[in-house]
Amino acid sequence: MRFALNIDHIATLRNARGETLPDPVAAALLAEQAGIDGIVVHLREDRRHINERDVRLLRELITTKLDLEMAATDEIIKIACDVGPELATIVPEKRLELTTEGGINVIDNISHLKDTIHILHKHDIEVSLFIEPEIEQIDASTEINSDFIEIHTGAFANALSEEEQIDELEKIRLAARHAKKLGLGVNAGHGLNYQNMKIFRDLTDIDEVSIGHAVLARAVLTGLDKAVKDMFSIISGK
Repeated sequence: MRFALNIDHIATLRNARGETLPDPVAAALLAEQAGIDGIVVHLREDRRHINERDVRLLRELITTKLDLEMAATDEIIKIACDVGPELATIVPEKRLELTTEGGINVIDNISHLKDTIHILHKHDIEVSLFIEPEIEQIDASTEINSDFIEIHTGAFANALSEEEQIDELEKIRLAARHAKKLGLGVNAGHGLNYQNMKIFRDLTDIDEVSIGHAVLARAVLTGLDKAVKDMFSIISGK
């Protein structure tokens, strides 16, 4: 299971004072030195954290995979095509949300998403759709030629009991298995941390996890290198 680091909240901290530090690009380079498999950033329409300067510099400087999370809007699609990340992850986006609150409804937006995927593919960008662990959404993702899905793990991460957590984990397990049978790559993310990864890592059909807040919160206290390596240790079970 690969580990990609979402560095959005490095930019959140920078923007809180309108300063230039901490620099999310510098954080990405440090994370690469710690062995990270990829860098994830969400270029939101309101630019509340990551901005275009960050995305373009990341494209120039990092040597691992760049995963650009994005809404399927004309402006952001144009930027993605110009920048050329290895992966574009299409996510729903609401102006008032603190973080992405759920998966995109592929079924209800199938025509627009199909057109978006076609445009991104023309620019040699692979596409992932951030969805709930639901078979119907996975089937729709395959129908419009998505390369990957990213399973929203929020319900699992926010489970209030062990029984609920196990139930949500099983939904993810079945969804990931189904996606694999259809030939999709399977990523997962949202709310994964140093505690719940200890059982999540057993899902053998998950190719990659995207984790941000938990790692960056620990990095404030321990440093980014140690926070990344601590998570790698849990993911690998060592």
